[in-house]
Amino acid sequence: MALLIADSGSTKCEWCVVDGKKTKRVFTTGISPYFLNGDEIKALIEKELVGKLKNVSIEEIFYYGTGCKNPDNRKMVKKALQKVFTEAEINVDHDLSGAAKGLCGDKKGVACILGTGSSSSFYNGSKIIKERTGLGYILGDEGSGAYLGKNVVQYYLYGTFDEELKYRFEEKFGVSEADMLTNVYKGEFPNRYLASFAVFLAENRGHFMIENIIEDGLNDFFFHHICKFTESWNNPINFVGSVAYGFKDVITELCHSYEFEMGNILKNPMDGLIKYHSK
Repeated sequence: MALLIADSGSTKCEWCVVDGKKTKRVFTTGISPYFLNGDEIKALIEKELVGKLKNVSIEEIFYYGTGCKNPDNRKMVKKALQKVFTEAEINVDHDLSGAAKGLCGDKKGVACILGTGSSSSFYNGSKIIKERTGLGYILGDEGSGAYLGKNVVQYYLYGTFDEELKYRFEEKFGVSEADMLTNVYKGEFPNRYLASFAVFLAENRGHFMIENIIEDGLNDFFFHHICKFTESWNNPINFVGSVAYGFKDVITELCHSYEFEMGNILKNPMDGLIKYHSK
């Protein structure tokens, strides 16, 4: 009998089957209960995951996902999983809890997610006791891929980029203003769409405008989130997510400037979650 662990953002979900000392990882499209209903979640799991888990009997599932702090969303995701894995015991929690366990294990620390979205928490070694959610890509998500990508789009559409960056942007994306606005305001997953422009920052490091967008966006996260925890000055600050991992040099510098202790910076929390749940 095996254990199944899931870490899901809104863009992608990583699943890991733990069977004794053996592990198998599978990636699927992200599951956001704000964008998908129960039937759609069930269909996604059946289409992208089940076929890759042949001859595996799942005894227990630990699912950590975006949007699952909301009790109704948590219930919907659990129900969808139960319909697929009818014999398994299912535990559903939000992605921030998974990030904290994966980053900190059984030690205290501030745990932050910087991926497509963003959020932060203070973890006491066994559970989250304080948190600041990102409010989503419209009202918040400071420092996230969607937040940084939105600034890239703004710089381009407002004509702020110099000619060199304007040319590079058009060469890479080749989309019109009308296409961008349609995708943002009428598209199916606008947060993912905006986050897709954050790669432009990673590919053009060194240009002062690019560095300004990165530093300002990440500093907004520090100011609005990390600085609101009094524990931040007495515990390590840990990060997980593609944005955190990709711009860890800037995050390290910001930690020094705020006089915080730098903790772990991981691309994803799965290795830590495997260790945590295998105890």
